[in-house]
This record gives sequence, structure tokens and C-alpha cells, in this order.
Amino acid sequence: MTSAAPRSADPDHLWSVDDHLEDVLATVRPLEPIDLQLLDAQGCVLVDDVMVPVSLPPFDNSSMDGYAVRVTDVAGASEEFPAVLEVVGDVAAGAADLVRVGPGQAARIMTGAPLPPGAEAVVPVEWTDGGLDEGPATGMLARSLAPEGAAGHVQVYRSAEPRAHVRLKGSDVRAGVCALEAGTVLGPPQIGLLAAIGRGTVRVRPRARVVVMSTGSELVQPDEELGGGQIYDSNSFALTAAARDAGAIAYRVGAVTDDAETLRATIEDQLIRADLLVTTGGVSVGAYDVVKEALSDFGDADEAGGGVEFRKLAMQPGKPQGFGSIGPDHTPLLALPGNPVSSYVSFELFVRPAVRALMGLADIHRPRVRATLTADAPLRSPKGRRQFLRGSYADGEVTPVGGADSHLVAALAHADALIVVPEDMASVEPGAEVEVILLR
Repeated sequence: MTSAAPRSADPDHLWSVDDHLEDVLATVRPLEPIDLQLLDAQGCVLVDDVMVPVSLPPFDNSSMDGYAVRVTDVAGASEEFPAVLEVVGDVAAGAADLVRVGPGQAARIMTGAPLPPGAEAVVPVEWTDGGLDEGPATGMLARSLAPEGAAGHVQVYRSAEPRAHVRLKGSDVRAGVCALEAGTVLGPPQIGLLAAIGRGTVRVRPRARVVVMSTGSELVQPDEELGGGQIYDSNSFALTAAARDAGAIAYRVGAVTDDAETLRATIEDQLIRADLLVTTGGVSVGAYDVVKEALSDFGDADEAGGGVEFRKLAMQPGKPQGFGSIGPDHTPLLALPGNPVSSYVSFELFVRPAVRALMGLADIHRPRVRATLTADAPLRSPKGRRQFLRGSYADGEVTPVGGADSHLVAALAHADALIVVPEDMASVEPGAEVEVILLR
């Protein structure tokens, strides 16, 4: 990781959202690749192409429960004039020693079982009498209940084309081709494919480990009793959940009191398990905003990428922000404001892209669309600030949810989008087209 060089030494300078995001992403490098077991690699990004060592399926096999037959032996078969074939044995899934099907013969075969030598097609058991001489069968009796079913004769009531109900070797994927390309995100289907071609481990960029901590002596954990002037700590829960939603392995730390030494010690303790640290609260200009105090001398900004820089951004909510790197490994840290909406919006704009960049993902941003604003009145926005309003999006239209205040947690919980009002606009009329960031 490297630190972005400050573009302005003026503490009152308002940074643009885009410039701040650019500097944040400049501090982040994808994590080093590691080899992981398949289930541990879920959600990770492949580093190398994965080639297919063995065809899928690896042999011709039956797609039905029925009888393996020669095509000529069942040509013209009907219920009035069935083909009567000698049953020479069973072929079960996993069978290695296969019976041979000769002229006038058939083998009872199960779904997934190898097509025996001599056979050219499979007729489903429903096209036969199942060897019971009682008309069309509805299924096969279990071998343990009817071992005689693998011998005797079977009546076949329909003809079959060559390879009917047969999955051909390599019909899914052939040996030597690329199964998954580098950069693929491993979800359940991809992990299933890797297992199917015999790969038990895979080389990936690991999921980022994100540690989230909130600050403030007024914060109380849920389920505890509130005292005077206290509120429940919601930010650390929301941001930990957001980090997991972004694909990270996230750890939540209980709220830290407004004491710089305590905060500094807590951060130092968490460095061992963090690829990225996120704090919320304590970045404004109040006398008890201790994050600035705790981090001001945490790392030397002149030393190979160390140090944390605090800024004011031309955005609402989320004006105060901090970012940089700390500790011997220059672990990235993003310091977010403490108001619930401010912290969540800041996470979506800055932390989520950083998390996904660490993991080597190509799509690091939430999707954005254009939508028609549906509202009862114009949206007001402070000129010179890029405003992000909560909204509900559906079918090309977006409706504001709640007001613009940064403490409205309930409104945020009912929003699934952010309405973006550009810096050069002081109001947006109903019916206007706006940019929308989709949150789900």
C-alpha cells in the first residue's frame, strides 16, 4: 500500500467526492494471492485460469433409469408389437465391470451409470414393462426387492434413436479447455464446477478482513439499559454488515470511549487481523472528537506511506472524512463521520470500493442508473455540495425516503437507493431525470 500525496495543505479546502475517492483507491492494492480449499474460496477472485484436466462427463452415461439397448433391436417397437429382449444384468452408477449388450439383449441401467459396451441408446423404464409382463411400467423396483429384475426378459414399447438418453463424454466440457478465467468471482456454481473437474484447492485473492469500530462515550450496546444522554451503537453494526455485504470478512469491535489513548491501543490491538480498518465518529471539530487526536501521531506521514489525513468534502451528508495507513504494514484506515446516515453513505462511496479493490474485484462500485424523480415538491440541495438523498427505486422511477438530515436511521432502513444531486444544482424538480446509486 502507498499513501496518496495531499493535494492541498489548506485545512478549510473542500475536496470533491471524486478526488477523495481517487486518493482512497490509490492507497489500496489487491491482497496477495493464496491457495484455499474450495469452500474457503467462496466469494474470492481467481488469480489464474483454471484448465479442465478431465472431460465432463468423463464417460458416456445414462440420463434416465431404463434399459441400455442396441438401436436395431428396438426399431419399430410398439405396445402392439413390442421388442422382447433378454436382460443380461444391471449397470448401476459407479459400476466398473460392465456387462456387454449383444444382439437381442438389454441391460437394466440407472441414471448416471456408464453406457455398457455394445449398447447404443437408453430406453426409459416407462417405455417398457419393467420386466414384469404387466404393461407399461411406472418405475423400477429396487434391486433388493426384485433381484430377478436384472434377468429374464423385458418388453420395449418404443424405438430409440442412436445416443437417445445418453450424456456423451465431454458434452458438458472437454479436457484441455479453460473452465474458469482469471478474475472470476467464485460463487456456488463455480465451486461446483471446480469440484467436478477434481480441483480441491484454488489460487485466489482472499476476502478482505475488515475491522469496524465506533467511537463515543455516549454509545451503549444493544440489549443494555440506556442511561441519561446515551444512545445505542448502531453504526458499528450497520458498517460491519455492509462490509460483509461487500464480500469482506468483517469484525465488529465494541464502541470505544472518547479517550485518545484507549482508542489508539484498541486500534493497535486490531491491526493483527485487519486488511482494512474503519472507524466511525470523532472526525469533526468538536472537543471530544478523539479519532483525529488518536491518529494524528499514530504513523509518520513522511515514512513510506504512513499517516492519516483528515479532510472536508464537498458532499452532504459526510463532510468530514479521514483516510491513510497505519502500523508497520501500512494497513489502510478510513475514518468516517459518526452520524448514522453520514457513516453509511460514506461507506458506500469510499469503503465499499476499497474493500472490493483489496479483493481484486473488477466491479468495485454499486451500479448507477438514470431515473425519473417522483416527489411532491422540488428537492433542495446546498449549492457547491454533492448531495446523496435516500430513495426508493422501481421501474425507472425514484422517490425520496425521509428527509436530508443525517440522523434519520429509520428512513435509511427503508431506502434501496441514493439520489445524487450534483454540486451545481440547488434544486431538482419532480419529473426531472436524476442519477441513482442502487444499494441492493
